[in-house]
Amino acid sequence: MTRIRIVLSTLGGLLLVFSSSLLPPLLISVLYKDGEIRHLLPSLLITAGLGLALRLSANPKKFTLRTRDGFLVVSLLWIVMGLLGSLPFVFGLKIPLAAAVFEAVSGFTTTGATVLEGLDHMAPSILFYRQEIQWLGGIGVIVSAIAFMPMLRVGGMQLLRAEVSGPIKDDKLLPRMEQTARSLAGVYVILTVICALLYWIAGMSLFDAISHSLATLSTGGLSTHDASFAYFDNPVIEAIGIVFMLLGAIGFNTHYFAWRQQGIGYYWRNTETRAFLILTFVAIMIATVQLHYGQANQPLPHALRISAFETVSVITTTGFGIDDFSVWPNELPALLIMISFIGGCAGSTAGGMKAIRFIVLGKQGWAELIRLVHPRIVLALMLEGKALQNDVLKSIWAFFALYVATASVVMLLLMSDGLDMVTAFGAVAACLNNLGPGLGKVANTFASIDDFGKWLLSLTMILGRLEIFTILVLLTPAFWRE
Repeated sequence: MTRIRIVLSTLGGLLLVFSSSLLPPLLISVLYKDGEIRHLLPSLLITAGLGLALRLSANPKKFTLRTRDGFLVVSLLWIVMGLLGSLPFVFGLKIPLAAAVFEAVSGFTTTGATVLEGLDHMAPSILFYRQEIQWLGGIGVIVSAIAFMPMLRVGGMQLLRAEVSGPIKDDKLLPRMEQTARSLAGVYVILTVICALLYWIAGMSLFDAISHSLATLSTGGLSTHDASFAYFDNPVIEAIGIVFMLLGAIGFNTHYFAWRQQGIGYYWRNTETRAFLILTFVAIMIATVQLHYGQANQPLPHALRISAFETVSVITTTGFGIDDFSVWPNELPALLIMISFIGGCAGSTAGGMKAIRFIVLGKQGWAELIRLVHPRIVLALMLEGKALQNDVLKSIWAFFALYVATASVVMLLLMSDGLDMVTAFGAVAACLNNLGPGLGKVANTFASIDDFGKWLLSLTMILGRLEIFTILVLLTPAFWRE
């Protein structure tokens, strides 16, 4: 019981921090006089009130979270945020709870899938709220909150282990966890500000520039316009978006070390980043060739323009669009959906299974081929000059198996709910990979999905964001034994 009280108290402290995220939308509502204060203020009071009640439910003296406590706090936080984060949509847009929770979870998990239409005529404060929750989810609400852990009087390492994406989570950039979180957050903020300034200079309004910078670095993909980036029809804006989507999909520890060493060459020396960039380039070239020489017969400059933007948007799991790739010819729609399963780099804001896992699996596959020819050979799998331990390899294979199994089960459930195979596969890929746009009926919006599908896909987005293990470990009896 004591451990549960500690977990709930920690959750309450994080909800208090999260409630402050409603202050900027309130300010936007005042500036634009859009009348949404009456909807946003109750949302803030409910969130802060619940957080305060949970916070006071345990002894406030300092305590340390165990690893299993960290998993429980993270899982509960994402579920509760999805529910509480939906309140502005329920109050302000008068949409059903299932749709509102889907929209909120999509934002927090940086998925970018939406059930909303008519964005161009929506209240600015609600639009900004959608963009902001992507930004918070991008760096990870838990990682951001670690900087505030001294105030909350709890340890943060267990939370980071449960939150940070990728197979290797024990590396610290700096000796203290709080310093690590602040360093990563600092890089994130600086890149966001630069992105916003460049968008503004390139022709976006100040509101759109800030809003889209929040969604770009977070690889979230939600826009303030129904047409997404096609609304601007500006190659310079698209080029800026491509650069910062790629930056968002590269591990933020890589950014930190590259900046600290003051050398851009560090990006290329990093195995995962180099492989990710090469894969992106190859995918762009394939799409460009197909669009130019294939059935679409697009002029080469236009083919390169749309293939570069759409490919980067998909592989980084951002989901911005200037064209509908689901109607592209031949194998291109399937190719783009498949590379979304790879996603970005570990420690980035991107979704997917992460490039580093595929690199390790590729190395192990090659090693097994060599062993078939030379049965007695002893091969050590190396990564960045270090031998990979067997427990890392086992965890990667286990994650891969669970990822495929989860995708299969969710797809079958959606098909049993009446969706066709293409739409079900596209919906699973879009939500589990935190991508956003899918195929079939969910190529542009998830509005046609019924309530059961929305609840199921909301859970799928959280599973994808927390990389499955964090949620599924709660279902094991061993987790609840002392």
